Amino acid sequence: MTSFKDRVIYQIVRLFCLFFLKLHNRISIQGLENVPSLPPFIMAVNHCSNLDPVVVGAAFPHRLRYLAKVELFQGSKIFAWLLRTLGAIPVSRESSQSAGGALKTFLQLIEEGQAVLLFPEGARSVDGRLKPLEGGVALLAMKSGVPVVPVYISGTHRAMPVGSSRIGWNKVSITFGEPIEPKALADGVAVKEARSIFLKELESRLSSMEQFYLAKSDS
Repeated sequence: MTSFKDRVIYQIVRLFCLFFLKLHNRISIQGLENVPSLPPFIMAVNHCSNLDPVVVGAAFPHRLRYLAKVELFQGSKIFAWLLRTLGAIPVSRESSQSAGGALKTFLQLIEEGQAVLLFPEGARSVDGRLKPLEGGVALLAMKSGVPVVPVYISGTHRAMPVGSSRIGWNKVSITFGEPIEPKALADGVAVKEARSIFLKELESRLSSMEQFYLAKSDS
């Protein structure tokens, strides 16, 4: 459990980030009412920029825990402190690529009653388009049984592209979708089939949100 001081610092940092994103990137936030009022739950977010966890952390009023490669903490000390404050847990490249290690860490956080954030595509998308989802999110969802909130971010691939350490002025949007209940999908079917059904449902939800933003950009 975090101390009162840590919670105050977190909210100050979060509100500063939110103010910056509103001023600098005209951030648009939709669907917060879809997020469960109490943890534990999982946020499954598309990934196209190192700015993504900052956007989610600023938009959502409560602290989320997520894994971040240790290299992100070895550059700017300010950025490293920001990531830690917003809930990042540094892991080595070997650990972050170990499905078993990541699953164990996430399950422990969920058992502690925390909300966790993960990027089911695995790696960042250079062009901002949704990539195929990896199976780890389905395994975590079925083992934990907690709600999974699909979250789609648009614009961060332009605001802070892969390979860049500077934040541009591009508009950023984030949408929180309705939660998926893994237990409901698993009812009466084999575990492997339930994971497949869940993954297709999550991919469908994220794809629908992506199409919404693509249609807006074309109009």
